[in-house]
Amino acid sequence: MIDIEHRSVLMCPPTFYTVRDVKNPFMQSGSPVDHDLAQRQWNGVREAFEQAGVKTETIDPVDDLEDMVFAANQAFIGAGESYGKFFVPSRMRYESREREVPYYTSWFKKHGFASINLFLKAEDQFLEGHGDLLWHPQQPRVWAGYGFRSSKAGIDRFTEAMQQQEFTVTPLQLVDETFYHLDTCFAPLNGNAAMVYPGALSESAMAVLRRGWKRLHEVSRDDAMQFVCNGVAVNGYFIASHLPDAIATIVKNEGLKPLVVDTSEFEKGGGSVFCMKVFLD
Repeated sequence: MIDIEHRSVLMCPPTFYTVRDVKNPFMQSGSPVDHDLAQRQWNGVREAFEQAGVKTETIDPVDDLEDMVFAANQAFIGAGESYGKFFVPSRMRYESREREVPYYTSWFKKHGFASINLFLKAEDQFLEGHGDLLWHPQQPRVWAGYGFRSSKAGIDRFTEAMQQQEFTVTPLQLVDETFYHLDTCFAPLNGNAAMVYPGALSESAMAVLRRGWKRLHEVSRDDAMQFVCNGVAVNGYFIASHLPDAIATIVKNEGLKPLVVDTSEFEKGGGSVFCMKVFLD
């Protein structure tokens, strides 16, 4: 069953990517990055999307913004009757990442996206784009993680705005700091099925997820640590950096073709395939 379909994706080349400081448990300050290898791996991810039938657009990287390559976080992308295609600019937890947002904002505006600015000014209002905001395929519903990077107050502001667009937002509390974004522990596979590492979420969040999906495949912590939930289902493929046996079985049973790509240099920064892109449709 193919019901996660996308035509285009935005990526940022890793020209200035490095691991400078610690923003999540996967990062080690000053961890060396092989820049040539990182470029080849980024090219491999781009080629995998193109093999899956997804056109890749690029945004120019900016010197001194070492995490700009993780393009999932700076905005939330949607479409509705009121605005057509729109974006919601993020307010990032770390100042070094907050400086990325204006460049993405400019790109989206130049490419015809309307801006829904939530004016996240309060000290407790943070929202980190598709790192924590994941669409439910074929439904006007967003699963919204909070607890480490996005805050409950930020999710509440986002929920109010999406209600005006007639989208439902379902908050999910993250409880394990290793899985600091929802996209590290939760992956929709189609409109009926998703993968999740249950230890990353509160008991109440897991109860909501189990009610929200016909098939919720629970993965082990060991597999989750290999960024399996940071894989991307699109156009009948599942693009991921690792495919342990248990995950391969899930992918096969859901009718997806696996595409395995190496993202080891980006995993040093706490991200993999999902983190490196934002769908534009």
